[in-house]
Amino acid sequence: MDWDLFVLEVKKYVTENLPLSKMEDDELQAKIEEIVSEKIGGRYCPIDQKVAIVEQVYSSIRGFGLLDSIIKDDTITEVMINGPDNIFIEQSGRLFKLDKQFESQRKLEDVIQRIVGLAGREVNQANPICDTRLPDGSRVNVVLPPIALCGPTLTIRKFSKTPMTIERLIAYGSITQEIADVLELLVKAKYNIFIAGGTGSGKTTFLNALSNYIPKDERIITIEDSAELQITGVENLVSLETRNANASGAGQITIRDLIKSSLRMRPERIVVGEVRGGEALDMLQAMNTGHDGSLSTGHANSTEDMLSRLETMVLQGAAGLPLEAIRQQIASAVDIIIHLSRLRDKSRKTMEITEVVGYENGQIILNPLYVFEEDEKSTLEKVSGSLNRTKNPMINVHKLRLSGFKTEI
Repeated sequence: MDWDLFVLEVKKYVTENLPLSKMEDDELQAKIEEIVSEKIGGRYCPIDQKVAIVEQVYSSIRGFGLLDSIIKDDTITEVMINGPDNIFIEQSGRLFKLDKQFESQRKLEDVIQRIVGLAGREVNQANPICDTRLPDGSRVNVVLPPIALCGPTLTIRKFSKTPMTIERLIAYGSITQEIADVLELLVKAKYNIFIAGGTGSGKTTFLNALSNYIPKDERIITIEDSAELQITGVENLVSLETRNANASGAGQITIRDLIKSSLRMRPERIVVGEVRGGEALDMLQAMNTGHDGSLSTGHANSTEDMLSRLETMVLQGAAGLPLEAIRQQIASAVDIIIHLSRLRDKSRKTMEITEVVGYENGQIILNPLYVFEEDEKSTLEKVSGSLNRTKNPMINVHKLRLSGFKTEI
């Protein structure tokens, strides 16, 4: 028997004969099970096949249809849908095209509306771009026609079910236990830390791992475009998320608004998921006005690049500021920059841990503490190397001493 046709037949029957809008999810699922059993009748159908049919019919009505099975597969880290016929996935760092399609553009649009609606956002012709998330925290970006010429475009960055810990970063070879101990000291001693890196280099993952070093009795405010940080074990935690403007252009809440508001919430730590624009100025001012121990990430290809990106971002927020004032602000606010990179063999590595020492003669002074060096086992296909301690002593140790740590770094 052609079970695919059977699924379509059941789905057609359900949508035509049941009052879907009045039914709860559980009620609908039970009813579908009943209908499937009835329609199979005396024919042989293995139990798992029957369960799969019920699941497919239910997910095509209330779930995300074709997306459900992709989202449930933990080996898939990213999903890219360019119109109803082109679905790409990233699995183990490699891109593949799936040999599956959506039934129609309409079906894909229905799924998109369902995803966006769950998070209380809206996307339509007047407002065709939307950033949101799935109930499990996965990051979602939607672009609709006529902006997207190939049809509705949906990109999902999957959310790891297990929170990233430093132990897992060590297991992946991103850092060593010795460096993890140093980072733990820096977080506990309230150094302001910036994590820089390119797309897909693991910035949010690293931020997640670091944030779990924050003492559990502190009050933490997290600020993100779409909430995806998993900070565990902290009771006094407030998670804030931005909001896009509605169809009439009102109601937008930006990262900038949230940072300003968070300063009135008596935070001991402010964790900003990613700094992209004018909010950098508010973030730096917060770091400079006694809100130590802040953590954040930013897109950049090197430590120096992160500093110049920060300058540009501050200028977006306050165009008239002299460059000298901006650099002094950055030098006194940011203590440590961790630079991550995705290398040619698709592995993610920590490339550099650098201390921002101060400002002299118009330049921000950097002091690299750890630098990644490739060894003789490296080839074009496989990168081999380690993050090594440089000869430079750490200069700004006053926060360590204030926190009662006598350790040398």
